[in-house]
Amino acid sequence: MEHPLMGVGVALITPFDQNHEIDYDGLRRLLETTSEGGVDYFVVQGTTGETSTTTAQEKADLLKFAKENNPKNLPIVYGLGGNNTKVVLETIKNTDLSGVSAILSVCPYYNKPSQAGLIAHFTAIADASPVPVLLYNVPGRTVTHIQIPTVLELAKHPNIIGIKDASSIENAIELTKRCPEDFLLLSGDDNLVTTSISMGFSGVISVIANAFPKEFGELTWAALKGDFEKAAEIQQRFVDFDTLLYVESNPVGIKKCCEIKGICSSEVRLPLVKASDELGAKLEKAMIAEGFWK
Repeated sequence: MEHPLMGVGVALITPFDQNHEIDYDGLRRLLETTSEGGVDYFVVQGTTGETSTTTAQEKADLLKFAKENNPKNLPIVYGLGGNNTKVVLETIKNTDLSGVSAILSVCPYYNKPSQAGLIAHFTAIADASPVPVLLYNVPGRTVTHIQIPTVLELAKHPNIIGIKDASSIENAIELTKRCPEDFLLLSGDDNLVTTSISMGFSGVISVIANAFPKEFGELTWAALKGDFEKAAEIQQRFVDFDTLLYVESNPVGIKKCCEIKGICSSEVRLPLVKASDELGAKLEKAMIAEGFWK
């Protein structure tokens, strides 16, 4: 049985203008092009949306805008997490989550909680949230890793429905072996989508889909339908390209791709800086070589 959050969720970038203010015209184009390209749902203000440098008011405005400019009325997942549990709970209380299918809550970063602390943190969020919760495990950025026994314990909570995992293929294997059948497993690594789905994952929350929704949707759904030959062929075209996207940090690379395609500017907020000319040239060359651009 298909879940509304199966397939490709696009981890939306936040377009900025030359003054580093939110470019809502660019965001409207992004919502339109990704919808037309066939993504299955939007992820608003995930970490790819530069949540570290958007204000609380901007986060609320971005969610409201996505709800009001959703061409195909796709499900919306909203990034709502942090390393101060009290602030996260207050934000849940003060956020209009009507029309939101789930919140995506990142593992607390910097303060390095124990596994018992993670259980307490996410349980408090799940208890407070009026919508289902997806865990987000990304130890490459948070340092702390949500270990498998912790995931299994949290999976018992009726309001925690799944996890976006961006850790390792070994971890993905253990998740598919040990998690309940109805617990949603979503890849957080675009390069591992075909492999993850072959083991039992239900899709991906994707960076690449901002600029290449059609191609990445074809890849993901080919794998979900068991056509791993087709999925692998498309995946191979993205492998080297995906690596390029992160050379100067995320979302610097994917924003440059969106600029090349005329969707929005490549501007990012400090402490990030926009893509160097060298990286931009490499990305455009790769886009053309792989058939992703004219």
